[in-house]
Amino acid sequence: MRDFPECCNPVELLDLSGHKGLVIGIANDRSLAWPAAMHFRQAGADLAVTYLNERARPHVAPLAARLEAPIVLPCDVTVPQELDSVFDAIAERWGRLDFILHAVGAVPPADLHGRLTDCSAAGFSEAMNVSVHSLIRMAHLAEPLMTGGGSLITLSYLGGERVVKNYNVMGPVKAALEATVRYLAHELGPSNIRVNAISAGPVLTRAASGLTGFAGLLDATARVAPLRRNIEADEVGRAALLFASDYTSGITGEVLHVDAGVHIESPVSAAEMNAKPEDS
Repeated sequence: MRDFPECCNPVELLDLSGHKGLVIGIANDRSLAWPAAMHFRQAGADLAVTYLNERARPHVAPLAARLEAPIVLPCDVTVPQELDSVFDAIAERWGRLDFILHAVGAVPPADLHGRLTDCSAAGFSEAMNVSVHSLIRMAHLAEPLMTGGGSLITLSYLGGERVVKNYNVMGPVKAALEATVRYLAHELGPSNIRVNAISAGPVLTRAASGLTGFAGLLDATARVAPLRRNIEADEVGRAALLFASDYTSGITGEVLHVDAGVHIESPVSAAEMNAKPEDS
């Protein structure tokens, strides 16, 4: 074995021992937030976990137990006092926070399935509030707790950069989310708080299953992507772990694509993603 300098360990493992993290967005074990939370915990982090409402609680509580989460609270981000209560509990129990995974989004089905041209003001406002302003609100509440620096991580999708058939109103919403990441990174950087997004390829989650033609999108993405496959949720989880760790201490304002490389393909290749499922 080659000799390493004293400062270097020949076997390096991501270690979050002693770190305190908040995960918002676990709905069930198929949520993208779930493998991320598992990786955080396996790396040694203590986690606070939220669930949307009492209807969601039976699906999330067993997962929170597997994570040994000492803080498990309801949090509908459209209800300001619930988000405040989560951060109050973190402040009382831990007095600090090291990272947040923000993995929430919502839009009324009629607005999701309809054209952007026909989107209602109420539907657009709800989508922006849940997906974008909630991240701003979390940054505001987290800043006083991240006295030693920290990491905010959110989830995006290629539809925020490029037109993807049937993504509709969520395209502009994800574009706004990615712009918000950059502005928050600029503002919070002096406090050593990093803000990054993971642009995940399509994965069959409960939220994704609501998209029209999703099965066709999966098939087309696997044909177009350089890796010739779709990603797995665990690959997103590992990327989130990287952003939560000190290994990315010099990265902020970034949108990391975990999508088997489909984002690099030309518009001609990407057109296949927008083909009707029956044409693929």
